[in-house]
Amino acid sequence: MASSLRSRRNTSTAGRQAPDQPPPGGAPEGEPDDDVCREVLRILALIGDKWSIPVIGRLRDGTLRFSALHRAVSGISQRMLTLTLRQLERDGLLTRTVYPSVPPRVDYALTPLGATLLDSMVALGEWASAHQREIKDNRRRYAAARSPRIQT
Repeated sequence: MASSLRSRRNTSTAGRQAPDQPPPGGAPEGEPDDDVCREVLRILALIGDKWSIPVIGRLRDGTLRFSALHRAVSGISQRMLTLTLRQLERDGLLTRTVYPSVPPRVDYALTPLGATLLDSMVALGEWASAHQREIKDNRRRYAAARSPRIQT
């Protein structure tokens, strides 16, 4: 992925730029292209929202119906689950299969692309677990340093 974040090299010899200036419409060599960075940030915002990771995590063991997924993701409303599922489907991270029955049966499952997130999610969760005490202590110190002090 790091190589995909790199800007494309301007190989044109006509109208050469000074080495310290970016080529027209791009970043200096070795720097991420602004358009690529913006798109990566959009994707990370989707994955980093409040509900995507719990939904993806619940689908790790296989297909779930909407109602089972709603019960499995604690605290999510039906509307928010619907919106989250639509975004994940739009981005190709899960599939939605509707079966013609009364009432309609709808199943959700991770796609191969969605499954590639699982290892990263586990690693991030392990990092958070390993450092939660340190982060909590840092937050406490930060709050104490900024709390108003009464002068006597």
